[in-house]
Amino acid sequence: MSEFDSLINKLLEQKPELSRKDIEDLIQKKKEKIGAGYLTDQGALFLIASDLGVSLSEPLKVEMSLKDIYVGAKEITLETRVMNVYPARQFSRKDGSQFMLRNMTVYDGDQRAKVKLWDEKANLPGIENLKPGDLVKIIKAYVKSDLKGNPIINVGSGSSVEPNRTESKIPSLDDITDDVSNVKENQQNLVVSGILDGNIRTTEFTNFKGEQSKALQLRLKGSDGNIIRAVLWNKDENSIPKVVNPGAKARLIGVNTKTGQMGLELHGDEGTVLEIEGGKEITPVVARILSATKTDYGSRLLVAALEDKIVNITDATSVTADLKSGDVIEFLPSKMYGNSITIEQDSNLQKTDKQNIPTLAESRTKIRDVKPSDKIYCIEAIILKAPQKREIQTKTGESVSLSETFIEDDTGQIWLKGWRAQARLLEQFTQGEIISITGVTAKPGLEGRTEAFLTAYSVVTRKN
Repeated sequence: MSEFDSLINKLLEQKPELSRKDIEDLIQKKKEKIGAGYLTDQGALFLIASDLGVSLSEPLKVEMSLKDIYVGAKEITLETRVMNVYPARQFSRKDGSQFMLRNMTVYDGDQRAKVKLWDEKANLPGIENLKPGDLVKIIKAYVKSDLKGNPIINVGSGSSVEPNRTESKIPSLDDITDDVSNVKENQQNLVVSGILDGNIRTTEFTNFKGEQSKALQLRLKGSDGNIIRAVLWNKDENSIPKVVNPGAKARLIGVNTKTGQMGLELHGDEGTVLEIEGGKEITPVVARILSATKTDYGSRLLVAALEDKIVNITDATSVTADLKSGDVIEFLPSKMYGNSITIEQDSNLQKTDKQNIPTLAESRTKIRDVKPSDKIYCIEAIILKAPQKREIQTKTGESVSLSETFIEDDTGQIWLKGWRAQARLLEQFTQGEIISITGVTAKPGLEGRTEAFLTAYSVVTRKN
């Protein structure tokens, strides 16, 4: 006789007015109420016994898989693999006392789940050294629900998380990695891979608490050629290789799908692991400054010409504050991501008299040669249509500013557009003026037409 049958017989002995069919019906109703995938027949039986005021003497199976856990389970032990580990954080209770909390995500062959480590368990020896894919055993944990009713594994007093050195049938991280082209709406805790498309960039913003925050933004191209945008909130560039070449392979560990203004997106946070092929060897760079602007947070953004291409340079420490357009500089980048370069105080920046770097006039591209790509363009053109600014409602209900104008040079015409903060860059110009634009990108627009877009690095000036 199986353990499950034995438990049913125990319940029937104490509740003779019920039949086995009655109990099976109650099990089905309980599983439907809790939700598919969260409860086994045996787990539902224990909840039903509790509802009926009956205690089943046999304890729940000590070792479980993630599909077996249910809200209310106690002293459970699970063998899992780590997906990601979050930093420990300190919080305050209502009475003013402090406590520590660290989150983890784990997975096995069936499911993925969140784990909360409380107080001293948030800093268990070796917890910060756990890497994605590591085998661990969660011992004597208990299960509670989150705000949506999903089961959350809790590790508190009397519980533990230990490395598990044994062989396991749980799939490796590579086994659960999926191509980014296969993601769908409303998926959570994904591991996806693709080809890095374009630059990686950090944006700064003020969150809903009024605190200065950052987000790392990138795009991944799948095997089908489609490109999906990824946003990693509260994440910066510190964990990324210093040198990342265009077209590098990348993997995101622990992301969710979300529908944004550009369609399906991947969203992660400080617990998300970003793996990118890259290197650590940095070589000196010589560049000519073509234009400079500032963010609201004080970072200096430069558009610069190298010997063979145009790049964006982020100067967060104002080492270029005394430099102007036309100056040629030599420096050691802190990081290089395709056409994006970061410099800091230790970049050993100095002016140089090298003359083989293109000037702004030599760096300009004719409109007929502007094509959708990863390139950064500088254009000089006349305004054919006075810039117009309007508010656009996105799919998420957000209202954002869009300013657009139609420009031309002696080779062709193109729409020039600026979203959000960049919409302000076109406000001062009128029809018939000749403008110089640095740091624009190009993307496919309506009916397959190429359109030019202003970026945070862009500068628009009148041609004297």
